[in-house]
Amino acid sequence: MKKRSKRYREAQKLVDKDKIYSIKEAIEILKKMPKPKIDETLEISCKLDIDSKQSDQIIRGSVTLPHGTGKSIRVAVFCEPEKESKAKEAGADVVGSTDLIDKIAKGENIDFDYCISTPGMMKHLSKIGKILGPRSLMPSPKTGTVTENISFAVKEAKKGKIDFRMDKFGCIYAGIGKISFPNEALVENVEAFVEAVKNSRPQGVKPDFIKSIFLSLTFNPSVRIL
Repeated sequence: MKKRSKRYREAQKLVDKDKIYSIKEAIEILKKMPKPKIDETLEISCKLDIDSKQSDQIIRGSVTLPHGTGKSIRVAVFCEPEKESKAKEAGADVVGSTDLIDKIAKGENIDFDYCISTPGMMKHLSKIGKILGPRSLMPSPKTGTVTENISFAVKEAKKGKIDFRMDKFGCIYAGIGKISFPNEALVENVEAFVEAVKNSRPQGVKPDFIKSIFLSLTFNPSVRIL
């Protein structure tokens, strides 16, 4: 059994493991926990009551958090050469066509957090699918990251858009802000994320498919809100 630090054990005393808290209560508790020297990320985890082995029950989507993530997002755009200037004007940090794909395929550093592609470039991106996929960077029409409207997609990503996808255990995880954010801003980010997960429910999946939801910080225990 992993030995917890004194700070972690002190934080545990603030949480009743048998209680389901409101979002506001949970955030207030998390803010009272002993703090490390970093501005911790507020993390959300959702356990889903669905069969993760069924391809028609995969939960996947995206949400633009009303108050962002508190993180500077580096955006990469894969597009045709004649569209590169538009991507750069919109604020993309890394822009390229097949040349960029070739560099990544050769193992060069992937210095971006979010990836957007035009529809025409997707056939070329398959070359690096095994590199982008495990990092949750592969563009998808379901999350709006495969689009001709490059400017809009880049600006949404910069504002705090995040993608989410259920893992093989039927869980969804995401960082949705910094604990230094005002309480109300964190509440609104949580509400927006939960609503986006609910709206991603495929047909045939029961409406109450979310079994539980927990909020936690990077180095602190979790608090249940559902």
